[in-house]
Amino acid sequence: MVRHTTFADLLRLSLDETTLQQKKEEEELRRELARDLIQYRAIHQRAEDSRDADINYDRQEAPDASISVSDSALGPASMQVFLGEGINENEKKRAQMEMNERNLRAQKEERENQEREQKNKELLTDRELVEKDLRAVQLNALEEECKRVARIALSHYNQAQAEERMEKERQERMRREGEELAEVRYTVTSDLLTERPEAAKRIAESSAEGPRVLTDRWKGMTPQQISDIRRKRDEQCFEKERLREMERQRDMAWDYHLTEQVRQQEREETRDKELQRERRVQLDKYNQQLAREQQAHQHYLDRQLYTNRPTVQYFTQFNTSSR
Repeated sequence: MVRHTTFADLLRLSLDETTLQQKKEEEELRRELARDLIQYRAIHQRAEDSRDADINYDRQEAPDASISVSDSALGPASMQVFLGEGINENEKKRAQMEMNERNLRAQKEERENQEREQKNKELLTDRELVEKDLRAVQLNALEEECKRVARIALSHYNQAQAEERMEKERQERMRREGEELAEVRYTVTSDLLTERPEAAKRIAESSAEGPRVLTDRWKGMTPQQISDIRRKRDEQCFEKERLREMERQRDMAWDYHLTEQVRQQEREETRDKELQRERRVQLDKYNQQLAREQQAHQHYLDRQLYTNRPTVQYFTQFNTSSR
């Protein structure tokens, strides 16, 4: 869980750094565009090159510089200076220049303020990046510490598991050795190795089955017992052979029965096929008879009954009027 949290924090830090880098690049691009725009305006959009530059900057040439005729000889349409114009022209120019200077100072102060704010933003951004780097370093150190603690805990757990397994194996070994020693002790002191004849003839008084032989203490059979066993075996072999012969006879009878059933089925199928063939022959004969009768009837209709067939004029005489 700590590892996942650390990874998530590192991922967020990486995303934040990427976002700040993108913002920084966008701001740098905006500054470059602003500088290019100012340079373009300074080169291609100068105030002295505008249409009304002669009004603002006193660049208009004297109207009578190339005119040799006096003003009294010219009409009203040829007048270059009218009554009331040019009054306080110098004061107006001075006020205009002062206003331009104030505007330039205001623009300069505004630009300086913007640059100062931009520098402050960059300082804040750098400070945030430094803080995030420090945070990332702290998170890395915390992650390493968590990993070290987890490794130590895992080592302790594995050591405890190993000690527990060794203890279980030791106890299991001691139990097995004890059982083997008890078995050896019982085998050495049992009736099997002491070979006491009366041990096999012991009668279980409390058993519901009555007298019985203890097989684990039995030392062998008598000749009479061996003869009885062989006789029983021969009887069982004879009975098994008799049952096998009966099974073989039953199988033969069943096979004969199945063979007869197959033959009977084949005979029935042959009979059915013959009957179907006869039915098809009779049906073909009947169809041929029906065809001949139909041809004869059609010949009677065409040759004898319908001899006077109507012509086209017969049909055109009907529906000749509007009624």
